[in-house]
Amino acid sequence: MNHPDHPHDRAEPAPLEPLAGPEIGRGHGMRPHQEGLDHGAVVALATRLGRALAADGHAIATVESCTGGLIACALTETPGSSLWFDRGFVTYSNEAKTELVGVPAATIAEHGAVSEPVARAMAEGALARSAAWLALSVTGVAGPGGGSPAKPVGTVCFGWAVRGGASRVLTLRLPGDRAQVRRAAALAALQGAASTAGLPWAAVDVGGEGARVAGATQGKGAG
Repeated sequence: MNHPDHPHDRAEPAPLEPLAGPEIGRGHGMRPHQEGLDHGAVVALATRLGRALAADGHAIATVESCTGGLIACALTETPGSSLWFDRGFVTYSNEAKTELVGVPAATIAEHGAVSEPVARAMAEGALARSAAWLALSVTGVAGPGGGSPAKPVGTVCFGWAVRGGASRVLTLRLPGDRAQVRRAAALAALQGAASTAGLPWAAVDVGGEGARVAGATQGKGAG
């Protein structure tokens, strides 16, 4: 596949900001968790993203912790997905994050596995270890246990890295039970990937009830 530094016919990535309420994926007609966000909605968005990337000869790689491969599953649900899906890493343990995608153990020790520095390193590490043009990462607390006052259940950190461009990170607080948090995290990761890729139909807003945005901060260029 070709991996130019900048895709043609792409808009600049839009800032990722929280929605005013608990709505997830307003730009794609998705409704709040309580109204039945299901795997089909995630697959629909994954397929749309994948086909758009494939149209430009691009592929995506995923690095997942709390979603445990849910995003990779959605991206490969549709026949022909080999055109847009390069590879996926499930890095559930701290050791896996270090061994598979090169997250420094010191970064995990300093910031915790659920943190923006770790999410950024996961996405950039996946890009460096794949043929993909775009990589996304997810690390969070899906529950029902494992939360803390600083990082309660539903805290999810995301990272996106694009070849030749800047990496981005975002933290959201997603409501719901374990299954709902995981599905909403998958949807938000895909929405952020579409925005990072500059797709004109991508939702500008990615958020959840009580979401904390860390500015969708830009990082160094991913090589």
